[in-house]
Amino acid sequence: MRVSVVTFPGSNCDRDAFEVFSSRGHAAKMIWHKDHDLKKPDLVVIPGGFSYGDYLRCGALARFSPIVSEVISFAKRGGLVLGICNGFQILTEAGLLPGALMMNQSLAFICKHQYLKVQTNDSPFTNGIEVGTVLDIPIAHKEGNYYIDNDGLNKLCDHDQILFRYCDAQGATTSESNPNGSLQNIAGIINTQRNILGMMPHPERSATDTVLSQDGKMIFEALERYV
Repeated sequence: MRVSVVTFPGSNCDRDAFEVFSSRGHAAKMIWHKDHDLKKPDLVVIPGGFSYGDYLRCGALARFSPIVSEVISFAKRGGLVLGICNGFQILTEAGLLPGALMMNQSLAFICKHQYLKVQTNDSPFTNGIEVGTVLDIPIAHKEGNYYIDNDGLNKLCDHDQILFRYCDAQGATTSESNPNGSLQNIAGIINTQRNILGMMPHPERSATDTVLSQDGKMIFEALERYV
């Protein structure tokens, strides 16, 4: 699989994503945000971090970087796009995914392990994963509180676009298991064409043998099966 990982000023998870895909035998490349060529990938990764220092609004400035126009064109042609944390924020700012990421309900930066429940396996990113599977995947964000209006939420539900919800170890999606106040415990969504995923948790931080959880591997394995 050919994977292009985009780097913005302030990205800090780009190397993590690059190393995970490289270690799995894929042809991964780093793409600078001012470039105009994605290098013919099968998958584009927009990584976590603090693009442009999160000034103005998370992802709002990165959305205007030259490479994002190429990502939009790639996505509209059906190309696979994975936005993680700040990448999710950039995707909403670019209009590739609906809704917005607001300040955490606690107004604090949160960095911890978090349980997620797989809501659907009808996607390239959850292909072959049993619905209801609970994953232990870290989060690290201050603006991860997902919001969308009622019409938008109904559309997400009607089109099976919610891929992950925050939950507890038993899979219960309760207010206590919601780390940031996200609407309906939403942790990750996909577009209607099902080729663009935005998620706040960091699967690349739970996909190697040197970390506490390897549950993120399941998402990368799903992509491999699909591609």
